[in-house]
Amino acid sequence: MSRISVRGFAVASATAVTTVGAVVGVAAGSTPAVGDNNFEATAADTTLLADIPAGQQAQVQTASLTQQADAQASAADATAKKSAEESARIQAAKDAKSKKQAAEDQLAKERKAEQDKKDAAERASRSEVRSASAFATQGSYSVAEVQAMARQMIPGDQFQCFSNIVNHESTWNYRASNPSSGAYGLVQALPGSKMASAGADWQTNPATQIKWGLNYMDSRYGSPCGAWSFWQANSWY
Repeated sequence: MSRISVRGFAVASATAVTTVGAVVGVAAGSTPAVGDNNFEATAADTTLLADIPAGQQAQVQTASLTQQADAQASAADATAKKSAEESARIQAAKDAKSKKQAAEDQLAKERKAEQDKKDAAERASRSEVRSASAFATQGSYSVAEVQAMARQMIPGDQFQCFSNIVNHESTWNYRASNPSSGAYGLVQALPGSKMASAGADWQTNPATQIKWGLNYMDSRYGSPCGAWSFWQANSWY
């Protein structure tokens, strides 16, 4: 079979040329140029279906339709690829969001566990605190003895703050007295008689003074450390 140079095929009539398939130089479905010269040039470069031997017309038509089908398939592939890429992008964003949420949930869980651990330790510490009545009364107490009593009465995480205040107020002298103000004892209660609410022996028993001082700091500042923070800012509490 001889090669037929067909850039497209057309059916001629007395008044128009209808393009079938893909015609090079004439866009599918477009209107031919009006000028005689252009029309003649186009016609000269176009093989009419009528000019093709009858036995080859079907092949030409089939080739044109195949070309159109290939073009449509290529366009469909491009659309499908674009859709797949968009779907992948959306899924990746969802996955990233899920991972971020999972990480935040895990962090919150770990923080809660840590806080629960601290709370349990604090409760355990408080449960081991001795009351003022647990100490035998003595005629006098050394600084070391008073501090040892305080360590047993003050929660472990609060002792240093309590100690800081007592160091500044009385240097751990349970008989310390301020003649000008009337403040008295380890925590310099003003007036000293306030400590009677913790025990009648408030003037001579450091355990009673420690009990009163701890209750005062807890009720007014939330804790000895809260009282110490206030003291640092104001030099009194």
